[in-house]
Amino acid sequence: MKLMSSYEEQLSEQVELRKMTVELIKVISDLWYENNIELFLFRNQLIDRNVSEVLNLLDYAKGFVQKPISMCHMLQIAKKIQQMELHPSKIDIGKLAYVFHLTGENDVDGFVMKKLEGAKYGNGIKPKDVVLYGFGRIGRLLARELMSRTGKGVQMRLRAIVTRGEITPEVLEKRASMLRKDSVHGYFKGSVKVDAKNNALVINGTTVFVISANGPEDPDYASYGINDALIIDNTGAFRTEEALARHLEAKGADKVLLTAPGIGTVPNIVYGVNQKSFDPDEHRIFSAASCTTNAITPVLKVINDTLGIKHGHIETIHAYTNDQNLVDNMHKKYRRGRAAALNMVITETGAGKAVSKAVPELSGKLTSNAIRVPVPNGSLAILNLNIQGKTTKEDLNAIVKKFALEGDLVEQIRYSLSNELVSSDIVGTLEPAIFDSHATIVSKEGDNVLLYVWYDNEYGYSHQVLGLAKYISKVRRFTYY
Repeated sequence: MKLMSSYEEQLSEQVELRKMTVELIKVISDLWYENNIELFLFRNQLIDRNVSEVLNLLDYAKGFVQKPISMCHMLQIAKKIQQMELHPSKIDIGKLAYVFHLTGENDVDGFVMKKLEGAKYGNGIKPKDVVLYGFGRIGRLLARELMSRTGKGVQMRLRAIVTRGEITPEVLEKRASMLRKDSVHGYFKGSVKVDAKNNALVINGTTVFVISANGPEDPDYASYGINDALIIDNTGAFRTEEALARHLEAKGADKVLLTAPGIGTVPNIVYGVNQKSFDPDEHRIFSAASCTTNAITPVLKVINDTLGIKHGHIETIHAYTNDQNLVDNMHKKYRRGRAAALNMVITETGAGKAVSKAVPELSGKLTSNAIRVPVPNGSLAILNLNIQGKTTKEDLNAIVKKFALEGDLVEQIRYSLSNELVSSDIVGTLEPAIFDSHATIVSKEGDNVLLYVWYDNEYGYSHQVLGLAKYISKVRRFTYY
């Protein structure tokens, strides 16, 4: 009996597998740049991936769904999509392969045609101009993602960046350098050049103006050919409806999205959870809430909808931020004056209360606090919940896994299979919530649960902002995800 393939057979199999993967990568690129059809593998981006990265993602997918998803099937599905006349779409070919196996059908082509029927009909998308007001940590990540995913420009178009102070060639080069290189997120996989004559950055060959302004109402965007723009405010300096409305006084501005918790009547939205409660035709000012709120709300909604939450406490172990001091110095808030990279610092968070704006049933049921720790990015929320029903670790994990695989929250929850997960592993994760299944604790009585939810407080949050921005701008494509 032959127990395993010979070394030569293994090499031959790997060569064939990698050749198919190269072919798949070519199809992925053609679909994106020619048709604005974006392919994913269980919510993992496939554009600009190399062969080894794609194969690693395939291994993750097979472990996640426990189904024999093959590269051959993936390639067949991608080629069929390429043959179809589809409008701009966002399609998870891993999910397609998984559902195909569940059906037990034999006709892959017929299955794909049936599932993607809705992508044959356009939804009247009109490209939206975008302006980044502020160019700090979140602003630069948004710029990276917007420019990496411009494609044919049928959705969102980054047209300008607004900063304070004089714009000189030296300042432009410094801005360009900060965009090219990041100590946490690495190099930008694109080109960034300076156009000093026009006070602009040329990112991936496309001009993005850099505008100086002292206040939200100051820029004349229309003079740059920018019209009906979505202004994404990354400064955090303007958080009330009155303050954010100043953006709308600028010529060429249409809507405002704040990348921080809004105060008062500003709609605080966790994309994927409560965005449909606010019609973009009726509202012009929005907030994407906080990174922590975006991380915990999807998981809390799942638990509340399935098991019911009596009350609970949220403790966030959060990376230090620019608000803290590098060395001990005066600070307006208690404890935050101590050196961020040397201390664990207890501080407050409003995430517990903020959740109730997205899930009103949880109002008054949650308390919260935060500990800032000496890592530059990558955070963890611990959810200590008393539930109405009873459960086990296995049943609870199965519930979360189901929601991570299907339904309205698949873009928000990543279900981790690893029992070696640490904070640096989640840097660069698209989803705002990474559910650590191996860390789940359920009391002997089954009515108290501790859930551990990791989150990239920069990158994952930025993707939530972009998802909400697309909803506000009404440029969401057909999605099979």
